[in-house]
Amino acid sequence: MKELVLIFGGVLGTLAVILGAFGAHALRRSFNDDQLRSYEVGVRYQMYHSVMLIISGIVFPFAETGQTLTAWCFIIGTILFSFSIYGLTYSDSRGKKIKLLGPVTPIGGLFLIIGWILFTFNIAEIALYLQP
Repeated sequence: MKELVLIFGGVLGTLAVILGAFGAHALRRSFNDDQLRSYEVGVRYQMYHSVMLIISGIVFPFAETGQTLTAWCFIIGTILFSFSIYGLTYSDSRGKKIKLLGPVTPIGGLFLIIGWILFTFNIAEIALYLQP
């Protein structure tokens, strides 16, 4: 699991850089200010959670179910949250907003929140275990 989490962190981080550059250059012409701001939120959250996946992959031994659930919440949450924002902003810029994606964004956000809560519990458990 450790390797998979690190790979997801690296791939999602790489995509965040690529999509961020694409948004800053290619999409700037076709997005209005609100669409661009929304798109940038998706990129920013994707990068934050890519870093969290890498941190989780380094820190957690994935011996506990909670550690694995943390990683999956970050992975699923990032994909649902950020990629639904990309789809919403792009489709809106084309005049055909995919409304089905609207409810996906908060579901992704919920996964991210749960991931942060689980991360906090798991890291606290490790810290307590390591104390003399």
